[in-house]
Amino acid sequence: MTIGPASTNDILIEHRDRILIVTLNRPDRLNAISGPMLSELAAKLKEANRDPDVRVVILTGAGKGFCSGLDLKDTQKHIEAGNGLGMTQRPATLFDLDSSPITVLWEMDKPVIAAVNGAAAGFGLDMALLADMRILSESAKLAATMVKRNVVPESGGTWLLPRLIGWGKAAEIFYRGLTLNAQESLQLGLANTVVAPDQLLPTALQWAQEIADNAPLAVQTTKRMMRFGQDGSFESSVDHLMMHLRTLIGTEDFKEALHAFNEKRPAKFTGR
Repeated sequence: MTIGPASTNDILIEHRDRILIVTLNRPDRLNAISGPMLSELAAKLKEANRDPDVRVVILTGAGKGFCSGLDLKDTQKHIEAGNGLGMTQRPATLFDLDSSPITVLWEMDKPVIAAVNGAAAGFGLDMALLADMRILSESAKLAATMVKRNVVPESGGTWLLPRLIGWGKAAEIFYRGLTLNAQESLQLGLANTVVAPDQLLPTALQWAQEIADNAPLAVQTTKRMMRFGQDGSFESSVDHLMMHLRTLIGTEDFKEALHAFNEKRPAKFTGR
């Protein structure tokens, strides 16, 4: 199974062996997310999660920005036309969260690395926080400036940030509308590492390759158990882990791991 190009040029898809690079491609708008980009990004992430040939996803942006958030110019057009946020009347159904990139990112079992090349603001910040790991360029910024626009972190930020850095620091950042540079993000634990701009993608690819070389079922199970453990008890987490362990022990990859260990060679995992 191979993931094809996106239906819009605003999203670029590139395969590097078992790694999928997804690039937001509106550099003239600092990769602000349009409506068509939302649905297409969610679709491609879903495809990546289903594709056995994809083991890691790298999410990044073209040009000087990672993602400046939802496209406010489009939103302003709707408001000036009297449509509110693009809706002529109160919606009769709930928001389709299943087709939202934020929900897809949260539910993905495949690891996601955010290679943050520039400013990540609003929706872009929430996407970066939803990644498993964040590698920041020295020029990257995490901008929690929603209160300066009379909006809220609508894409999960109020749930994510307190869990990542604690209530007090999250409150300080959100309430004051702060923008954190790369080093400040690193000090708070929001960045795994900070690298020179020309080393951003090479570093992300190196990390992704190290992950892709490991047993994919074990990596994906570990991520799922970490996700479920956010709101579960210790006892339920251990119980679920033991059930998954029984399944993993019965796979071809477990046999390969034993052979590789005894033969003192790297294992070659197939995901079976």
